[in-house]
Amino acid sequence: MQAEDLEVPLLNNLNDNGGRLRSKGKDVFKEQQKESENSMESPNLEFEYGDTDTLTVELSELYSYTEEPEFALNRDYFEEDFKSHARGRRWIDVSAEERRAYVMRLLDALEVTDRDKRLKVSRAILYLAQGVFDECDAEADVLRWSRRNVFLLYDMGIFTALLELLSMEIDNNQACSSALRKPAISLADSTELRVLLSIMYLMVETVRVQTDDDNPEWRATREAFKNELGAPLYNGEPFALLLFSMVTKFCSMNAPHFPMKKVLLLLWKTILFTLGGFEELQEMKMRGRERLNLPPLPEDSIKVVRAMRAASPPASAMELIEQQQQQKRGRRSRRPLVKQDSLDTYNERDPFKNDDVRDEEEDPEDGDGGMEGEVDPLDRDVIIQPPPPPLRPPAERVNFPKGLPWAPKVREKDIEHFLENSRNKFIGFTLGNDTETLVGLPRPIHESVKTLKQHKYVSIAEVQMKREEELQQCPLSLGEEEVDETPAEMLYLGMLPNLSQYVIALLKLLLAAAPTSKAKTDSINILADVLPEEMPITVLQSMKLGIDVNRHKEIIVKAISALLLLLLKHLKLNHVYQFEIVSQHLVFANCIPLILKFFNQNIMSYISAKNSICVLDFPHCAVHEMPELTAESLEAGDNNQFCWRNLFSCINLLRILNKLTKWKHSRTMMLVVFKSAPILKRALKVKQAMMQLYVLKLLKIQTKYLGRQWRKSNMKTMSAIYQKVRHRLNDDWAYGNDIDARPWDFQAEECALRESIEKFNSRRYDKNRNGHLAPVDNCLQSVLGQRVDLPDDFHYSYEMWLEREVFSQPIEWEGLLVEP
Repeated sequence: MQAEDLEVPLLNNLNDNGGRLRSKGKDVFKEQQKESENSMESPNLEFEYGDTDTLTVELSELYSYTEEPEFALNRDYFEEDFKSHARGRRWIDVSAEERRAYVMRLLDALEVTDRDKRLKVSRAILYLAQGVFDECDAEADVLRWSRRNVFLLYDMGIFTALLELLSMEIDNNQACSSALRKPAISLADSTELRVLLSIMYLMVETVRVQTDDDNPEWRATREAFKNELGAPLYNGEPFALLLFSMVTKFCSMNAPHFPMKKVLLLLWKTILFTLGGFEELQEMKMRGRERLNLPPLPEDSIKVVRAMRAASPPASAMELIEQQQQQKRGRRSRRPLVKQDSLDTYNERDPFKNDDVRDEEEDPEDGDGGMEGEVDPLDRDVIIQPPPPPLRPPAERVNFPKGLPWAPKVREKDIEHFLENSRNKFIGFTLGNDTETLVGLPRPIHESVKTLKQHKYVSIAEVQMKREEELQQCPLSLGEEEVDETPAEMLYLGMLPNLSQYVIALLKLLLAAAPTSKAKTDSINILADVLPEEMPITVLQSMKLGIDVNRHKEIIVKAISALLLLLLKHLKLNHVYQFEIVSQHLVFANCIPLILKFFNQNIMSYISAKNSICVLDFPHCAVHEMPELTAESLEAGDNNQFCWRNLFSCINLLRILNKLTKWKHSRTMMLVVFKSAPILKRALKVKQAMMQLYVLKLLKIQTKYLGRQWRKSNMKTMSAIYQKVRHRLNDDWAYGNDIDARPWDFQAEECALRESIEKFNSRRYDKNRNGHLAPVDNCLQSVLGQRVDLPDDFHYSYEMWLEREVFSQPIEWEGLLVEP
């Protein structure tokens, strides 16, 4: 696989909606105008970002709706086998010793050579992991028994046995060749793999989630399982590497029958379990700063983001054009026009417009300029309001915050740059990186430097880069670096040889699952584990399958986005150059245009999508009676305000984009070249504070390159950036000064970064690198006395080797006397 494979489909359709608004007739304009008038204000989305959704939802998303008949199959195989063991009693009625004895019996039965018998035993184990739902009356009972059974299965060694079976199925060339010959792949082609992966996912996810009523034995089991998954115990590699190999094998078309959704979910939860979630990351970051004698973090970013409130979305283009036409016709209301405050986060009266994707394509940044002087598209959001009460001052209508949410930060590099400019201006020469000497500078510069130093922030990454530079310069005097064998370190070490293949495979899957992707004959088929053997024949079945396919794609996007974000964050904390190499592989594989393409859609429709059928979700469908499904009930969907997984995926992708572009001038210019500003502005329509924060961050870093007209026309967005995004005290993001002095040399910047990464990898992981620095043994007797390992068959060809290498080679002894 090459990165170029992704280039063509990624770069298409980034601006395929441009100019549609002007081409529509008056009827379309009136229809959209009516929709704009009738739209209600978008409510704040009550969404709490976390590592995962609730346990029930995470378990239900493991199964496709087409797998529903297999629940009864698992139950039947279990009851058939358990009947002879328990003599008519139920699983929940037998003693703990009898349960352990039965699980041991199942473990022995997994070793039979007959595939069909093995599959039946695996289904019986899966039924236990699913919580013996036929013996339970409520969903809570199913989850409780699932938890008890999973800990029992792990204690009896089921996971290790399943791992061996999984390795056998991965290497099953007969199944791979059979799937390659089939014109259409369905659920039946991946039955064994799906059963094994389902059991392993249930075990990982159930053990990972900690509850208050866990006994000490279960907590010890959790730690043991966590260490086992993260350690290189499986063929010298962590368990996650086996799953990564499945992903690359699937994307290279060598195993099209692999159930990718289950593989990706299990891979995500394995990395989440072994490396830790976002709160664990915050704790690890605090401990890391303490270990490096750095000051503590100025605030807890998780708490700050949760306390934020969403801003009102920007006005739609239809609303602005309507205002223009009213002004041209002279239809002005007799009541005064009140300009909406730009900081309207705390005065949310801006009507929400759920307009189509094409509405934003008339933004002023497209170079039209027709609205200049008449309407300010985001700041001059003119609405008709009744006159305010005479005794109430206008300033009281907005509750301004007492302070900004983030403490400002300054880098050491920023202080050096500020002093360099000041010394050139007032003294005429510079002192290099000296930030202490202020002789000859006026008093205001002293005060400025003092303020900058008060807010100076040194990151762990800066310390790591400085240390790496010292190790490169003085390899002998500083000696070998002590590397902690953390789970992140072991995972990176295992991924390093095939890292580019893993990254490209994940992005291929993300591209295939994106809602904006068009079906192509050469694209990979990610629906192998959702399509039934017999295609639907009724309208109801077709609707059900359509919902199932959309849900399937959404879950894949959710798993990949969370997986990539976790990898980037953990590797950055472990060592910044490990993060940089993954980031560079993502950039070279066109991750930036892929994410922009993902957001180039009606993002409100995606977040409010209802691709779920509640009565078919596990464990509801296994406990309750199945109601009759109708087309109306499928169309209605659930009553949720938004789709949790889709909003979670959008935030993750925005965070990944932020991580790829932060402090990278060339990558920021890629955002400008790909015209990301109108795409990102549409995402501000989602009234969720965390999502808006990361959109505003992406807009902030490219604001200076968008031109004065864009800034003038988007003052409301500029105000939101000022209010919500952290300030860098001497950052001229809003003005764009001296931007001509920084040419866009993408290749030079990336090559310099790549050189630093390769030096780091060579120094830290190349064991043969320091061979020329090893001492030389000059003693002839010592050298001849060393034992040399020779191959077993060497004595058979020893005489031939002597003849060829020694006797037949002329030795020029005179050459030793010639001076070089």
